[in-house]
Amino acid sequence: MTTPTTGTARSVAATRTPYRRRALTVAVPLAAGALLFAATAPAQATSTPAQIATSKANGVTYLKSLQAADGSYAGSGLSNEWAFSAFAAAGTAAADVAPGGDTTKNARTVYRNLLATAAWPSASPVVTDYERGALNAYAAGIDPARVGTGRNLFADIASYWQTSAPGYYGPPANFNGTVFGLLALAGAKTQGGGQRVPQVLLDASVAAVRANEHTDGGWNYSQAAGNPTQLATASDIDMTGATLASLCSAGVPNTDAAVVAGKNFLKGKLVNTTGAFNSMFGANTDSNGWAVSGLNACGFNPQGTDFTTAAHKTPIDFLLAQQFSPGGGFRYLPTDTGPSAYSSIDAVRAVAGGGFTATPPVPVTTGAPQWVGTSAFTSGTTSKLALVVDDGTGSLKVCSVPIAATGTATTLGTVLDSAKSSATPAGCVTAVSPTSGAGTVTALNGTTNSGTSTWKSSLDGSSLTAASRGTTVHLGDTVYLRYGS
Repeated sequence: MTTPTTGTARSVAATRTPYRRRALTVAVPLAAGALLFAATAPAQATSTPAQIATSKANGVTYLKSLQAADGSYAGSGLSNEWAFSAFAAAGTAAADVAPGGDTTKNARTVYRNLLATAAWPSASPVVTDYERGALNAYAAGIDPARVGTGRNLFADIASYWQTSAPGYYGPPANFNGTVFGLLALAGAKTQGGGQRVPQVLLDASVAAVRANEHTDGGWNYSQAAGNPTQLATASDIDMTGATLASLCSAGVPNTDAAVVAGKNFLKGKLVNTTGAFNSMFGANTDSNGWAVSGLNACGFNPQGTDFTTAAHKTPIDFLLAQQFSPGGGFRYLPTDTGPSAYSSIDAVRAVAGGGFTATPPVPVTTGAPQWVGTSAFTSGTTSKLALVVDDGTGSLKVCSVPIAATGTATTLGTVLDSAKSSATPAGCVTAVSPTSGAGTVTALNGTTNSGTSTWKSSLDGSSLTAASRGTTVHLGDTVYLRYGS
């Protein structure tokens, strides 16, 4: 296993358990792990719907037991916040998960309060902190762009756009930041279920993902694009699952050559006797969970013909064999004698048919809405908005724009003026005409309206209309400006 670089190590730690895995990989080589499991594999063939339903229900019960007395799943360092994506996939609303039935400490409210804290995620954040937050906030029923007046996770992600490497979020060397950026921006829809960012933005990251596909059909955590040596190295099961999910979430069909190659890479790693994927970490629940979630997101059946071995074993069979009964938790390795919280989260999400996020269920708790979010600016408080500028040449400008609110809403003109002076990254807006008033935007960044080619704007994926400085913009709106006919 290649040691992750700075940044990647933190982001991987936030999504799975690599440090424990690294130690275990030394002690239990890959082939040995597969053989150890073969001795304990159940005799039945592929798992039945009834077995899967039971596994999911028991798994949810275990995940509920992970909640702290204060209602939290997340905190400093490694945490269990990915439980929200597992709960949603399994049909359980985070708002219904409360310690001892105390609804004032329900998991959604406590998580939202954490995300809204100015000190979250840390003094030295990386982009995957915000991507993880967006995916899990969405699954918990928290609008990621409207967590609070001071927290817009989409704007936070946009601030890591790489101007010199379009399509990448965070340092390009840490490729997983781009994959999870694509997952978050594509997967965290609007409250109405629509795509809130323009397709052209997703397509830029899709292009980056395609360029990083290894010759064996899979992907790894570090950048490989443009480096034949890296492209020829072995891919990672986990990252291939996540990357497949990112492509399919962004609208790439599962018949696409890159997606098919990724699927075939996973197919080629199946262990005949168990249905496990032959991961570089050994046969383990986390790798299988990530791979199955990728297959789920792309509409591939993890118990279909392609993923049923000659011994009639599937990845779902392997996952169910890892679950403790009673208790409902899942072990990390087949030889473990107790459950792992992280492995259980990955397994429940996969067994429930989920990708890396899911639309939140409607809570059963009386009075609890499907969604929570702050919709208005607070005067005197600085908020952020995500801005995408597309001049039609293929050179996107993407940034986070601070808004010093003077009322409950702002205007497009104010957004553009602020972007010109203080966007992150800088250069999103360099010039705008007119420079004041509420009239039509006639020129932006040196590109002037001409004939039928004009500047148009869209908010949160709405239809494009003539861009006007006076257009009302609300807290959390993703602002898109496009030049063209």
